[in-house]
Parts: sequence; structure tokens; C-alpha cells
Amino acid sequence: MQVYISVDMEGVAGIATMDQIVRGGHGYPAAQRLMTAEANAAIAGAFDGGADAVLVNDSHGTMDNLVHGDLDPRARLLFGTPKLNCMAEGLTAEHDLALFVGYHAPGGGPGVLAHTFSGYFHEVRLNGARVSEAEVNALQAGALGVPVGLVTGDDVITGLAASTFPGVTTVQTKRAHGFSAANSMAPSAAADAIREGAIRAVRGADSVRPVAIPEQLRLAIDMPTITAAELAEAIPGVRRTSAHTIERDLACPDEVVGLIVVAYQLANAGLRASLGPLNRQ
Repeated sequence: MQVYISVDMEGVAGIATMDQIVRGGHGYPAAQRLMTAEANAAIAGAFDGGADAVLVNDSHGTMDNLVHGDLDPRARLLFGTPKLNCMAEGLTAEHDLALFVGYHAPGGGPGVLAHTFSGYFHEVRLNGARVSEAEVNALQAGALGVPVGLVTGDDVITGLAASTFPGVTTVQTKRAHGFSAANSMAPSAAADAIREGAIRAVRGADSVRPVAIPEQLRLAIDMPTITAAELAEAIPGVRRTSAHTIERDLACPDEVVGLIVVAYQLANAGLRASLGPLNRQ
């Protein structure tokens, strides 16, 4: 039994503000420890549930957030960026189950620190529907035949997962009270719940099914500036459907993630360009 764990930060108990999730913020070091504790809880639960091997992918921001010296030594860790497959880097058809820990709601709607892959994007849509990182990553897993067995985070993302992923176990670590406000479990209680959830997910892996891959994968991204949209329009196959929106039909989930990763970089470049002379030294 091989288990894959993708760990984000915004859905972790005790975290709700930008100061906590951005490197350099006063709350970031403590948030690193909270994220590491939830990763360890999922690792322990996976092994308690029968896993023989666990691979953890640090999936937040710069993707080097977990405190390595405190991580459960039984697990392997993927970290650093850029990664070709982003939050699903290292996931292969040899994995029996994927666990998503510390996940959050999609951009454009309610939820604690809600966004989809980048705070620069106003919204990301797949086949016309607002989409979360969990859903995109689940498609990558589904293309490999790997089901998602556990999703943890706020009430918005766990509710979405429960209605979208067949047979998934969810652990609600907090309730959203706005974009940067939450009613949270104590971190220790959340870790206990995640460990129990991971045990149930791994023991019940045979009853969970991968998500189905749609015949059409039409990705639309609302870029932050017109300049960013213009830059993205230069990508072969990309159409401009409004001043800020780009769209492209893609062949597989990995291509969806690839375009998202490139669009993020172009969104960053577009924002910098919009600053004009103030951004020049």
C-alpha cells in the first residue's frame, strides 16, 4: 500500500490570515509548525491504516514550508518549486490512495483564504464551473487511476469534496467566517481528527474510486490585469474571451496544471508591468 499526501497550508487549523501563510509574515514560523503537525498526523494515520510507504508533497506557495527536522522520518518528502506537476508532483499510478491535507476553497467564492493556485487569479473555471485546487489535483490523480481518500480543511472545501469525490473521508478543521477569519478547532484536536481520518481512508481504500475525467477540459482563467491576459494570449491555442479572461481546450489534467502554472508566472509579470516606473530601480 503506497500513499501519497499533498499538504497545503490555508486549510490547516489555527490559520486564517495572510500574515500566517506568506514567508516573512510574523505568523509564518508558527504556521509552519501547525502545517507540519497536520502532515505528521496524516502520515501516522496512513501507516496506522496499513500503508507501507508514504510520499509527502509540500504544496503551499514556495513549497518549502514543512519543518523537515520535525517530520515523521518514515515518510519521504518532496519540496521546492517549480515542480512540473505542482501540487500533485510525484504522484504515480503506483500509489493506491491520495490524501489532501490543509486544503482550501476555490477562488471567486467563500472560504478561508480562498483561491485557486494563485491569489493573482480572480477565478479559475473548468468546463464553465468554478474549480478548486483539490478538484484539479483529483483529476490528475484520476488520470493515473488513483482515488482521493481524504480531504481536510474548512467547511467549504470539505463540503465540496464530500459532494465531488466518491467515497472520500473529510475532516473539517475550521469554519469560515470570512476570507481571513475562522472558527477553528484547537490544532491538537485537529491533528487527532486527521490521524483518525487518514486511518479510515487507508483502511477503506478499496471502496474509494478515482474521479472520472471529463471528455472536454476547457480551462478559463480570469487574469488580474489586461497586460497579464495579453501575455497569456501569446501561448499557442489560448483564446482571449474578455479583457481579463483567457481560455484553452486541453487534452489531459497534466496540461491543465501546466497552463495554470505558466499563467501564474504571466500574471505576476503583468502585475509588475502595471506598476510602471515605480517598479524600476
